[in-house]
Amino acid sequence: MEDSGIIDLFFARDERAIRETDGKYGPRLRRYASRLVEDEGDGEGCVNDTYLQAWERIPPTRPVVYEAFLFKMLRHICLDLLDYRRAGKRSACLVELSEELLTCLPHAEGVEDGMMAKQLATLIDAFLRKQKEEARITFVRRYFHGQSIAEIARAGGIGESRVKATLFRMRNKLRRVLEEEGYVL
Repeated sequence: MEDSGIIDLFFARDERAIRETDGKYGPRLRRYASRLVEDEGDGEGCVNDTYLQAWERIPPTRPVVYEAFLFKMLRHICLDLLDYRRAGKRSACLVELSEELLTCLPHAEGVEDGMMAKQLATLIDAFLRKQKEEARITFVRRYFHGQSIAEIARAGGIGESRVKATLFRMRNKLRRVLEEEGYVL
């Protein structure tokens, strides 16, 4: 079933919307969640919470890209679970990713309110749209999906050194773009 048909089922408050979503996206959502929270059972719970949020948000929201809508909700749910589960502890993977991005993202005091955060997100989105497809995919796999350098290299059929170089160049380009827009890094 097409995404527009699934969304129409949500608007009709038909529970088949959840079954259709699970049939189309369930396996990928579960893989992503399990990898992020490092537990299959918790990953399944996060996916179920994503379906519940989709049920609560559609309507009134009509997602333009349904898959991205689902993965974004799932990512936030997984990260909230990790925050709760690891309160007082630091995850090496998340710390590593955070430290990589700290080199090119504004400090928290530079993004004080929701409006500035939205502007920053729009700017990063525009930046990514201008990049070559391979570089954009590499960046998203690393910083949105949390994939390791080795996973990205395997999936792209390229060497790890190329992945590292691409990410390094992308971070530097992003830093320059943000500085030109007046963000304090």
